[in-house]
Amino acid sequence: MGADQEKRAFIGSFTSAGGLGISVAAVDRDTGAPSVLASTDAVADPSFLAVGRTPGTGDPVLYAVSEASEGAVAAFSIDDGGTPRLIGEARPVGGSSPTHLTLAAGHLLTANYGSGSVTALPVRDDGSPGPAAGVLRHEGRGPDEGRQSGPHAHQVMTDPSGNWVLSVDLGTDSVRVCALDPATGSLRLHAETALRPGTGPRHLAFHPSGGHAYVLNELEPTVTVCRWDAVGGLLEPLGETQVLPHDHDEGEEARTYPSEVVVSHDGRFLWTANRGHDSISVLTLDETAEKLALAAAVGCGGRWPRDLTLDPTGQWLYAANEHSGNVSWFAVDAETGIPAHAGSIEVPAASCVVFA
Repeated sequence: MGADQEKRAFIGSFTSAGGLGISVAAVDRDTGAPSVLASTDAVADPSFLAVGRTPGTGDPVLYAVSEASEGAVAAFSIDDGGTPRLIGEARPVGGSSPTHLTLAAGHLLTANYGSGSVTALPVRDDGSPGPAAGVLRHEGRGPDEGRQSGPHAHQVMTDPSGNWVLSVDLGTDSVRVCALDPATGSLRLHAETALRPGTGPRHLAFHPSGGHAYVLNELEPTVTVCRWDAVGGLLEPLGETQVLPHDHDEGEEARTYPSEVVVSHDGRFLWTANRGHDSISVLTLDETAEKLALAAAVGCGGRWPRDLTLDPTGQWLYAANEHSGNVSWFAVDAETGIPAHAGSIEVPAASCVVFA
């Protein structure tokens, strides 16, 4: 594999379950095949990653959560293509079990599942996070006593306009829309959208047009289609669509917990990763971006797909299969959206894949 045929991917994993931490992989542009080159366990349980650039020099930086009871975030230098090198120190987020992070207005934001909160940390010139500047605590609960006895922020992201921060909360069956003050890092609640009780929303993805969003529910295998008003900062639920075939067995022992939702670059397809069913669902989108139809469900190439990632070209889909300890990749059919399994590599306790 020549250098001109390679691109870089980073794979997060649970060190507490035998994972290597953060692995860097070379990815062949022609075959989509990743090859792990190096890894670092500088932080515990880096279950989710994001790529940004230093404010000072514009060099690429990799950010990782540490999904522990005393949650933290860390920044890594990745400019030389070798083993990621820790920049500064890991910073506490003032919350427990952070599961997701994103960059917005000069800050690193984390969704803290355990404490049901969102934290904003300023990003310094060298790319490292500073001390937590603001923590917004969610309130509420849902009908599932085992999973919804309190708030559980699972994802935080900006909308396509960059003006709003959205946090998806599994425990309260809601999505919160917030405004971030770039000067202070404080988060102000602007609006909260209630979803159907007991659905347990986990992750959200926007349509490329920016006018619609799709909320994947973990406690019921459905996607909630929403209309997004970027001017008013309002999310309006329109309806739900099942992500599994009607003939699947959904008994307690075979219960499915969807984990990730991805929309194709052209807005024609939506994919979900389904833990338990151990599949990738393919749904088609109509021209209005409001009607979804289940087209197929294919095997994920392993067990318990925690994450699903589309590469920058839109040709390859990657599933991080946590319980089988592997990352599988699939060639996406441009006409049908159906992914064809192309291969797998061993990555113990794999939790996510991101591209530099």
